[in-house]
Amino acid sequence: MRIHYAWVIAAISFLILIASAGVRATPSILMVPLEAEFGWTRAAISAAIAVNIALFGMIGPFAASLMNRFGIRRIVVSALLVLAVAVGVTSQMTRLWQFTLLWGVLVGSASGMTALVFAAIVTNRWFEERRGLVIGVLSAANATGQLVFLPLLATTVVASGWRSASTLVAIAAAIMSLLAFLFLRDRPEDLGLKPYGWTHATVAPTAPPKSPLAALAWASKQKAFWVLAGSFFVCGASTNGLVGTHLIPACHDSGIAEVQAAGLLAMMGIFDILGTSASGWLTDRYSGRYLLFAYYALRGISLLFLPATLAQGGTALAWFAIFYGLDWIATVPPTVRLTSDYFGRENVGVVYGWIGASHQLGASLAAFGAGAIRTGLGKYDLAFWLSGGVCFAVAFVFLWPRAWSTQRSAVR
Repeated sequence: MRIHYAWVIAAISFLILIASAGVRATPSILMVPLEAEFGWTRAAISAAIAVNIALFGMIGPFAASLMNRFGIRRIVVSALLVLAVAVGVTSQMTRLWQFTLLWGVLVGSASGMTALVFAAIVTNRWFEERRGLVIGVLSAANATGQLVFLPLLATTVVASGWRSASTLVAIAAAIMSLLAFLFLRDRPEDLGLKPYGWTHATVAPTAPPKSPLAALAWASKQKAFWVLAGSFFVCGASTNGLVGTHLIPACHDSGIAEVQAAGLLAMMGIFDILGTSASGWLTDRYSGRYLLFAYYALRGISLLFLPATLAQGGTALAWFAIFYGLDWIATVPPTVRLTSDYFGRENVGVVYGWIGASHQLGASLAAFGAGAIRTGLGKYDLAFWLSGGVCFAVAFVFLWPRAWSTQRSAVR
């Protein structure tokens, strides 16, 4: 039986997302070495990372619009080349403003082109069936990138210095740009195909909104948008911004070696593959609202106990990595599904782009805020407690029926 090319697209997209995730995960490895070599404060480095995370999110809806206009392959190949050049030049930097420009502005903008908006567009264009499963697996690529890169990068930093680690990431981005050019295609129709699982009964999608700002103005009139965007703000703050950026430095403060701490994030990556893929499977079968209630509540509990877990170290920290890893970005499949249900498949790319932007704004705030808390108080405990409490509180919003009562209408 011939394999539908949609699965080839999914596989290439998975590899691209792995490489992009590896690039985004690198600053957590660089934080301690840069602090030691240049004397930059943890807060100053965190501010540059916050710029990266904010631009990574804000570029999402505009990336969706550019992909609709110029094609997925052109945009993704260009973004990967920018990543390769910007990360490669990092090895020559000597000033904080250079780090902010390269990692904050260039890497942040380019990685936003090859992120979850890209995954959402690919899934909705190429798949009629198995969409929840595919978006779950592609979302898990973010954690798989950590799994592949973080232990390797941490070992490279210890053995050869942070410049060698940057060069390694740049080479990976360059290789991915070549693979994207060779194998990525914009739509099934380009190859004379229909989406995987397409039937004649399937309703053909209408044209997506041309303006990201018009889509935002339309979506923001509905309560469901604010629930999804607000909860995703908290999601980003508690994952990419807090744990993804500061867990390794927090472990360092607790006397845990950097390579061992990177291994914890890698362990989270292993279990996130399982958790997010399972979340995709569950999203095809159950209400996303109740799944999100469970995910945020469990995440909040784990963060509230993280300071005590760090103090214990050892087995307790390994259990945290497993528990937190299963929930790392399990929120993505039900969030994408609810976006599709309430705003239409034709609008998923650009509307989810704005919801994703909220995710990264939350991550940006947490990346800077946690660094500032650590600089001011000398420890991260307050940052973990605040994040855990907000996660637990936001879970109950998904049990609020009035937020989901508005019927959607087409974008005009």
